[in-house]
Amino acid sequence: MADWTNLTYVVVDIEGNGQQPPDLVEFAAVPIVGGVVGEPMSWLVKPERSIKFYATRIHGLTDKDVMGAPVFADIRGQVLHALNASALVAHNAHVDVGVLSRKLGDWECPEVFDTLKLARRLVPGQQSYKLGALVEMFKLAEGLPEGLSPHRATYDALVAARLFVELANRAVTLEELRGQPAGGGDDEPAALF
Repeated sequence: MADWTNLTYVVVDIEGNGQQPPDLVEFAAVPIVGGVVGEPMSWLVKPERSIKFYATRIHGLTDKDVMGAPVFADIRGQVLHALNASALVAHNAHVDVGVLSRKLGDWECPEVFDTLKLARRLVPGQQSYKLGALVEMFKLAEGLPEGLSPHRATYDALVAARLFVELANRAVTLEELRGQPAGGGDDEPAALF
């Protein structure tokens, strides 16, 4: 078993309201334990400000869809429980980490692996590194549960989890996954934003 599987990971995806700074309207988390993708957890969230029309065009969620959803404060404990892992994984991670950091305040973000940056490094020469292009290239949507669709948090978190496993297996060692030369080196950055 590759040494990257010694860590526990949580893959996250946030769908936002299109406001600045962005607020979440949907959150999903997928654990990876022992190199195996687990079951997703997801929540619809009523944002503090309305959902902009262009955000709705991307993920399909409207203010009406989240009207009866809890506000973030009501699910904060569940989200913190879902985030309890050695490392966080996301595609274009700085966006998700930024929203979570704002919403969770004193939360200490663990080591971060960004599948966008990992794909650029481990699978060079692709025309696009958008999540959808990588999903197509690696056939990551095959066998997903019915009813999931791109640009919704559960779908995106699940395919990002599958992408991370694909990339991690290409890297072979945790040091390679982190972008460190063999043997590591204490001066190398741990977070891959």
